[in-house]
Amino acid sequence: MAELVYRPVVGFAQTLFKAWDLKIDCKGSENIPRSGGAVLVSNHISYLDFVFNGLAALPQKRLVRFMAKESVFRHRISGPLMRGMKHIPVDREQGEAAYAHALDSLRSGEIIGVFPEATISQSFTLKSFKSGAARLAQEAGVPLIPMAVWGTQRLWTKGHPRNFKRSHTPITIRVGEAIEASKDKYAGAITRQLRERVQELLEAAQRAYPVRPKDATDTWWMPAHLGGTAPTPEQVRAAEAH
Repeated sequence: MAELVYRPVVGFAQTLFKAWDLKIDCKGSENIPRSGGAVLVSNHISYLDFVFNGLAALPQKRLVRFMAKESVFRHRISGPLMRGMKHIPVDREQGEAAYAHALDSLRSGEIIGVFPEATISQSFTLKSFKSGAARLAQEAGVPLIPMAVWGTQRLWTKGHPRNFKRSHTPITIRVGEAIEASKDKYAGAITRQLRERVQELLEAAQRAYPVRPKDATDTWWMPAHLGGTAPTPEQVRAAEAH
């Protein structure tokens, strides 16, 4: 089927990234299968993560269909684009329809993108993973592809202003080897393995990241355990509880 919306949007995004002079370092794209279904699983630190996750699949000539919250599809600008790119709306109250939609897409050979933390991590560390990605892969009989992004939080994240200036911001992307979602394993065990692998990839991306905060006012995007001033996971949980 012709991709009348997705391909032009990809071209527009690539033009924007050149204009912003982003330094994108992506390794591991060869781990994304050239054909057949797969569940692409990433950490989530920015509103733009899905764009960079999708970019990682382009060398393999694949387009990723992302599961995204339903409100994005109601927006007057993003809604038509999301529908045109055949992304999958998720209503948190009635998740069964989105799950069935994703399962059908996987069985028809699509790659589905999932953020198993469900929301952006404001501590920029990995939150706990929901088991939906593992269950989808098991039921569809497709592999899980773990990946991690780093640096995207500097462009646009929760609680901070957008930075779409020509900022030369580095973006580091690491894609790992496929994880088999065996049907005779518990989804919880696969989810733990998946989270460990995404954690390893995240640490590799952080080690490879070429810049550090410029000064004391620029430490907000670094997690506390790496010496930054982002809130700790405990502080985020305490703030959300109020």
